[in-house]
Amino acid sequence: MNKTRYIVTGTAVATLLALAGCGSNSGSGSMPGMDHGTSSAPANPSAGSTEPAHNAADSMFAQMMIPHHAQAVEMADTMLAKQDIPAAVTELATRIRAAQAPEIEKMTGWLTSWNESATMAAGDHSSHSMDGMMSDDDLQKLEAAQGTEAAKLFLTQMIAHHEGAVTMAKTETNQGQNPEAVQLSKGIVASQENEIQEMKDLLAGL
Repeated sequence: MNKTRYIVTGTAVATLLALAGCGSNSGSGSMPGMDHGTSSAPANPSAGSTEPAHNAADSMFAQMMIPHHAQAVEMADTMLAKQDIPAAVTELATRIRAAQAPEIEKMTGWLTSWNESATMAAGDHSSHSMDGMMSDDDLQKLEAAQGTEAAKLFLTQMIAHHEGAVTMAKTETNQGQNPEAVQLSKGIVASQENEIQEMKDLLAGL
């Protein structure tokens, strides 16, 4: 499984910024560190607040999964714009886009309500990496490919992408505190593990 640094290109950036809107808080500072072992306390406790508590793991999960999902949506859009793609692959791309775009909005809303940035600060790009993210070159190859070749490349790339998302989601399940965020992480693990198997079966048949 590829592990590449945080890269979101063109359409993905536009998608991310459009969904994040003006919700990010410029005063939130840099993203929490990767080590959440001592982050069990709420990140922003508020006396008398009815807002569910969250910790650094929850924030990291949302801030990293938003661009991860945005890239998956970009990859799905790339496939849906192509001709002569097997129907099963097109249907899968449609499902991925339909599932992940609303989750981007949901996680952006959480970060806004937590008074935290919905995007990672520029300085964090070099020090934090995410499993499964495609490079610019990977995305250009997918854009250029056609027909069965494109379908095979999409499935191969998306399997790695999903595996990365599952890894990130399992970290949130184990370390997160916010009930909604933990619930979403469990849903991502279940749905994307199923889709990984589906994509492996599709790839074997091409």
